[in-house]
Amino acid sequence: MTDTDQIVSLIEKTLDERELDYQRHGDQAFLVTLPGTARLQTPTWLILGEHSLRVGAFVCRRPDENHAEVYHFLLTRNTRLYGVHYALDKVGDIHLVGRIAPEAVTADELDRLLGQVLEAADGDFNTLLKLGFADSIRKEWAWRTDRGESLANLQAFKSLIGDA
Repeated sequence: MTDTDQIVSLIEKTLDERELDYQRHGDQAFLVTLPGTARLQTPTWLILGEHSLRVGAFVCRRPDENHAEVYHFLLTRNTRLYGVHYALDKVGDIHLVGRIAPEAVTADELDRLLGQVLEAADGDFNTLLKLGFADSIRKEWAWRTDRGESLANLQAFKSLIGDA
């Protein structure tokens, strides 16, 4: 068994032991579904390459507004993250990314990395929406209110609405 095979086996065993939903993609990639509360799930890639294990998760699309405030939040937040950091793709969507050396891959390290992805993506999600999508949230609130639609999943953003 090669080192790569051993690492892939360790990843699979760790995900199984933690009862995480995942799909294999090819020989060396896993798409793990991390359950959350603010963000109901965070699909997270674990991709083993020749020189590193890459971790990546989409967090939210490019902000509609307040770009400077959103990016300030992300850069400040990066100073407190373990093993991953916020990054933007070519269209400005927000992701968490990281990489570790193959020899550093252990069950505990995978647990820490996936836990950090979940804590950041889920914990920062509503803040990012409030900072970058406040106008859209207000419009959605008004639209739903006018039509008597449920506001249940917008309650976290009630502070954005004047006299809601």
